[in-house]
Amino acid sequence: MNKERVIQVGTIRIGRLYKPFIIAEMSGNHNQSLERALAIVDAASDAGAHALKLQTYTADTMTLDIREREFFISDPNSLWKGRSLYELYQEAYTPWEWHKPIFDRCREKGIIGFSTPFDATAVDFLEELNVPCYKIASFENTDIPLIKKVAKTGKPIIISTGMASVEELDLTVKIARENGCNDIVLLKCTSSYPSSPENTNLLTIPHLRELFDVEVGLSDHTMGVGVACASIAMGASVIEKHFTLCRADGGVDSAFSMEPHEVKLLVAATKQAWQALGQVAYGVTETEKKSLIFKRSLYVSKDIKSGETLTRKNLRTIRPGLGLPPKYYEILLEKKVTCDIKKGTPFTWDFLG
Repeated sequence: MNKERVIQVGTIRIGRLYKPFIIAEMSGNHNQSLERALAIVDAASDAGAHALKLQTYTADTMTLDIREREFFISDPNSLWKGRSLYELYQEAYTPWEWHKPIFDRCREKGIIGFSTPFDATAVDFLEELNVPCYKIASFENTDIPLIKKVAKTGKPIIISTGMASVEELDLTVKIARENGCNDIVLLKCTSSYPSSPENTNLLTIPHLRELFDVEVGLSDHTMGVGVACASIAMGASVIEKHFTLCRADGGVDSAFSMEPHEVKLLVAATKQAWQALGQVAYGVTETEKKSLIFKRSLYVSKDIKSGETLTRKNLRTIRPGLGLPPKYYEILLEKKVTCDIKKGTPFTWDFLG
């Protein structure tokens, strides 16, 4: 196995040697209320999340103000059907003047605040706020100019891999490294909202780690915590989930966002999954030693006189485990004992003389 990577983000270390790094993604769930945004920070911290992530863009930096053709969402299965892209981003964006108070609240609550920039101006703005790391969204993971800009900050980059081919990811990782970023986390991501477990393909996670020699994780759009916990077994050290105070409050991403009690469960369950990984181990562990007595072994099941033959009636494999191991059972049958043995005595080689 390669030497385990350790990525430092603020005061937190990311890697398989450390408990999972849980990111609460606010996205547009503030519903255009700074008061609600700050309440989301508080709730994320109280639930045990390690980081709160924003998205830094405006409708104009994302798309064009056109209400037809590919700029209009007509997919009947989309959560955002009937809106133009421009209108959607107008509703979902986080006002830039909110970033500082939100990040200040993150520091007060002891969690990491950072963001996903969507263009060069957003990177410049976030650098002024001294964010400790950056996130690249799935839809921007092939935006090479943006990757270069972020990599040149020298800070860790977390990149969602949704919809990207191996060739595209190879170029993205190469460009990031060539421009000064060595701390890269690739998040397995399925870019549908919400996603289903069947389309998550967690087996990709260890493949990403080996193929690109990076730290790995999961950007999870499924409901519940099952998929996230399973990803830990696949080697994920970072979990990102959309977060809201209450799905019933609505919002552009509320339908596939976790509520505070669910994030609390996520933090606890993924930590347990991580703790359970341990290492490759066989035989008796330290905590199992006291249980050895309950293993099966060979016991005398009827009083036996000296010179009598061992049979299936007077020698049995039972619990507890103080006698000879059961593997000797067939060997001992028909052997004669050299002393009297009382029923309930663990059998040993001494009884054969």
